[in-house]
Amino acid sequence: MRHLPRKRFGQHFLTDQGVIADIVDAIDPHPGEAMLEIGPGLAAMTQPLVERVGHLQVIELDRDLALRLRQHAQLTVHEADVLKVDITALAESLQTKNLRVVGNLPYNISTPILFHLLDHVSVIQDQHFMLQKEVVERMVAKPSTAAYGRLSVMLQWRYAMEMVVEVGPMAFDPPPRVDSAVVRMLPHLHPAQVPLPLLSELVQVAFSQRRKLLRHTLGRWLQERGVGADFDVQRRAEEVSVAEYVLLAQRLSASRPVL
Repeated sequence: MRHLPRKRFGQHFLTDQGVIADIVDAIDPHPGEAMLEIGPGLAAMTQPLVERVGHLQVIELDRDLALRLRQHAQLTVHEADVLKVDITALAESLQTKNLRVVGNLPYNISTPILFHLLDHVSVIQDQHFMLQKEVVERMVAKPSTAAYGRLSVMLQWRYAMEMVVEVGPMAFDPPPRVDSAVVRMLPHLHPAQVPLPLLSELVQVAFSQRRKLLRHTLGRWLQERGVGADFDVQRRAEEVSVAEYVLLAQRLSASRPVL
């Protein structure tokens, strides 16, 4: 029976075999690797992936699709909302700290998924995701560009990223109204150590009014915390590099009293 895409799950199924081959080649899976696919859907990428690795972990929220996927002996199906899955615990159950994560992410919740995975990056070798092209452009954007923002800073702190495949709407059923792209995300081996919630709050404040100078937003926030007197707030948020945001968060963390 044909599965009808469900709007509430943001389902757009990849059907173009040439595009699928390009994506799998970019992922470059090898036999025996621990691999997790998020949102396998109708298994368009699942089948060629499992042919190369031998066995695949998959997370699928749609009950009907999960039932179909369970018929495949080489898949371990986790019927769940990925935002509620402890990826670290899953990797530990597989006895690996080199989990490879792939997926055609639902565009309506792609950013929350990316932030969820930040909490589990210590057990991840790499990530390859199909996303809205505009989101990928924001992820890899450089400072002083229109696309550079909170997503750029938070992800570039932890990953080296690049767009590896561009995909048009007609590669999907039903076609989305946007262009898509695949991003490769490689965790930095030695990232700057900073509390994730603190960096997230700092960057969110900085970009809360991105057209205004930072003295109106981040400057006041820093002043309340007695830090950043020498930080140049006569700039806009997009003019500050990832390294500067991280260094500022480290200084804030160091200035907090030990309870």
